Amino acid sequence: MDRIAQWISRLFGVALLFLSGFVALETLLRKLFNTSLQGADELGGYVLAFGASAAFVVALIDRAHVRIDVVHQRFPLRLQAWIDFAAVLSLGLLGLFFLYVGWFVIEDTIAYKSTAATPWRTPLIYPQAAWYAGLALFALCSFWLSLRALRLVLAGRIHEVIHAFNPKTAEEELAEELDQLSGR
Repeated sequence: MDRIAQWISRLFGVALLFLSGFVALETLLRKLFNTSLQGADELGGYVLAFGASAAFVVALIDRAHVRIDVVHQRFPLRLQAWIDFAAVLSLGLLGLFFLYVGWFVIEDTIAYKSTAATPWRTPLIYPQAAWYAGLALFALCSFWLSLRALRLVLAGRIHEVIHAFNPKTAEEELAEELDQLSGR
């Protein structure tokens, strides 16, 4: 799963670098030659849409989704494990909801052969397909992780559930940051 998060992060990073270069080129062309490629804002919207759906997956794998865990650590370990399972399952259900609602967007785009209202007239099915694929990957990863959590809880492997699904502690986050810093 970490490789999926790493791959998505790199892909989005490359997309942002490309977008930055495009915006810089657009700015230079406007300032120096009074011309425009037109579409930097359109391209930025597409990158943002894909990046948002892909970020759900990265946050899921990195245990970075917001959770209110003020009392979580005070519960018995077995209850913590069940709460962690419920949390990842609820993310899977949210992912299914996103897929359900997103499908109506895709369906309408296909039915109306929608294009962007810009000079590029991009068929919207292409950027929306990337957005929808990110949502589908989020739902798939959520359910895979919820099945893993359920299997571990039912097998009584509570400490593995705690390690894999509990919200990250401040110490864990600090250790990760220090590892990344030493790797640079």
